[in-house]
Amino acid sequence: MTYKQLPDIMYSEIYPTPVAEPNIVLYNHSLRTQLDLDETWYDADLLAGNQLPPQSTPIAQAYLGHQFGHLTMLGDGRAILLDEVITASGNRFDIQLKGAGKTPYSRGGDGRAALGPMLREYLISEAMHALHIPTSRSLAVVTTGETVQRERPLTGAILARVASSHLRVGTFQYAAHQAVIKPVADYTIDRHYPACRSADDRYACLLESVVQKQAELIAQWQSVGFIHGVMNTDNMALSGETIDYGPCAFMDTYRADQVFSSIDHAGRYRYSGQPFIAKWNLARLAETMLSLIDPDEDKALARAGQILDQFDFHFKQHWLKLFRKKLGLRQYQIGDSQWIDDFLLLLEQEQLDFTNAFVHLMDHPDAPLFSSEEGITWQMNWRQRINYPDDWDIARQIMIQVNPRVIPRNHRLEQAIQSAEAGDMSEFNELLAVVQTPFAEQVDQTWTQPPDPSQSFVSYCGT
Repeated sequence: MTYKQLPDIMYSEIYPTPVAEPNIVLYNHSLRTQLDLDETWYDADLLAGNQLPPQSTPIAQAYLGHQFGHLTMLGDGRAILLDEVITASGNRFDIQLKGAGKTPYSRGGDGRAALGPMLREYLISEAMHALHIPTSRSLAVVTTGETVQRERPLTGAILARVASSHLRVGTFQYAAHQAVIKPVADYTIDRHYPACRSADDRYACLLESVVQKQAELIAQWQSVGFIHGVMNTDNMALSGETIDYGPCAFMDTYRADQVFSSIDHAGRYRYSGQPFIAKWNLARLAETMLSLIDPDEDKALARAGQILDQFDFHFKQHWLKLFRKKLGLRQYQIGDSQWIDDFLLLLEQEQLDFTNAFVHLMDHPDAPLFSSEEGITWQMNWRQRINYPDDWDIARQIMIQVNPRVIPRNHRLEQAIQSAEAGDMSEFNELLAVVQTPFAEQVDQTWTQPPDPSQSFVSYCGT
């Protein structure tokens, strides 16, 4: 069953607006192979929407979204679902063109995108994939031969991106508003959680499955210092994948309340707030499903509340598992959560780089990471915990699997994008290659150095 078999209120058929001179500037050949796509998909006209795959009827999806807490009618304002493809193993994926032109949900926008933000999403999504974090993928970036007008004229571009679906919390909010929640929920079960078909309560099973997926995803974000930046309900995928890379960024210096987004003035989507916001979004999802969970509203509320309360447990379990690995710990001890929190507090107090702090422990366990007495004591206790030096080889083997040496550093990425916008893709391509092997033992320090402390970084919703 395809998304287009849902009630037609859930989408609008819309064709991409043709562009003047499409040209492929980035192409993910390995992803094309994984999707079992033939060579016709290596075509600028197809990837720009000038031509369509056989039997394709492109659509824009409708959805609502709580944006910074306020519910708004949204929908795909410049993204068009070009096709759904099924791999040889039977997995279904969406191929969506971002920047493909106006849709009924454009709300006055031009439906277009600029090259810089499309390159940024391509690189960060592929970096997340290399970090083993569930994410949408990027198939290609195509320039259009046209300019888009923002603060200044910019090179127009289209991103061809791939996801296991674009079903969102906001999709359910819209479906509930339109009184078509049941077919949308059934479709989501069939597409993502088929085990729930045979469950005693399939809709409670669906909610529980999404809660577990999101708890694991947010723990993975936290483990690499990833800040999404715009965790609206329309940007939370029911598949458990990271989607919609807008003002996202990776932390350099550790700050629990780090915010990069230019529009997040109150810090709603700060690093330390991401678990809370995820649970808040899931509560909005649960609200749309109450009538499905139980016809008795009180019973439905009680059951949904029980499921939502599981988020904290699942998140903490995944968070502890990941951070224990990052520190090379094999054995669970009571108090580990506080002990790890103490480590993070020390990082913040001494203004240390999040990624490089773990790399330092991994490469130089004897060398002081901290200058304070508390930090020196913590590191001494850490060496005792991992039974250093006797069991160091075992601990380090655990650490190298989860501690990246390379992340998409904001200052390096922006520099590479600026060069690409000026016509030189060499630095961008080099950075892309580096972030696709984040755990490599040997890496040029050019890509691992944090920015000068005087450099501040602000991200924007350009994507």
